[in-house]
Amino acid sequence: MTTTTTRQYRDTRVDVKLVLCALWITMLFVFAYVDIFGFYRADVLDAALDGKMATTAFAVDQVFLISTTMYIMPPILMVVLSLVLKPRVNRIANIVVSVLYTISIIVSCIGEKWAYYIVGSLVEVVLLVAIARSAWKWPAPHNAPSLP
Repeated sequence: MTTTTTRQYRDTRVDVKLVLCALWITMLFVFAYVDIFGFYRADVLDAALDGKMATTAFAVDQVFLISTTMYIMPPILMVVLSLVLKPRVNRIANIVVSVLYTISIIVSCIGEKWAYYIVGSLVEVVLLVAIARSAWKWPAPHNAPSLP
């Protein structure tokens, strides 16, 4: 007689800080790879070699590079800030930064014709909405009084 044993695994609750950190990292990977894949486009590569941004009037100079560095710095910092900030500030920062980046990514898609960019941007927006939702639903402390 053969008996089969079904093994049950216990699911563990993941701290909201770790969830937020992982979501920011994932969003940044998608963000980076969408830009990296753009260099396979002839128009982007040709413009970059000429010191310009394709389909825009922007020249790639010190001001542009500082501006883009400042633009990407908040989500990069959110990776570590999601782990170290106190819950109240953490929650607000995650909601505000994710909403602002959701808007900026949607705006960047206006007039875009390349499917890879639209799909990548859609994934970024979904991840940013997940960040805002996770922060919004931040669990109350265990000793918080319950509402009547």
